[in-house]
Amino acid sequence: MRCPFCGEEDTKVIDSRSIEGRKKRRRMCAQCGKRFTTFETVERPMLMVAKRDGSFEPFNRNKLISGVISSVKKRPVDIDTVNDLVDEIESELANEMVSTVSPDRIGQMVLDRLRKIDVVAYVRFASVYQKFSDIDDFVRIISEVRGEGK
Repeated sequence: MRCPFCGEEDTKVIDSRSIEGRKKRRRMCAQCGKRFTTFETVERPMLMVAKRDGSFEPFNRNKLISGVISSVKKRPVDIDTVNDLVDEIESELANEMVSTVSPDRIGQMVLDRLRKIDVVAYVRFASVYQKFSDIDDFVRIISEVRGEGK
């Protein structure tokens, strides 16, 4: 790592810790003795979402968070739980080393996790994701959820 003060390439790590999925390293330059901080993150391949109309767009974490937040609104689910849910989905897709994913797959991944977190949020998300058209769709999914609880 090059020193930002003098340009020397010989620096040593004096402290290292994990913060929010990143490595924070405190470094010291062997030449000038000054200290500086660096952050390391794992570089993931760009994930593209293959939309229903045949176009592609980059995976947008904020868009996914926004959709999940809409479904958990006024429910006892905190923002950390939402972030963890999205982190899990991102990590699973990154570990699979896929470059494209369908919105259906992402939606199903969200549903699988929301069902365990909050049933009302699950039904809300499902109603938008699965494009419920009438009350029968709600009755069907609520019956499915109730059937699992028995």
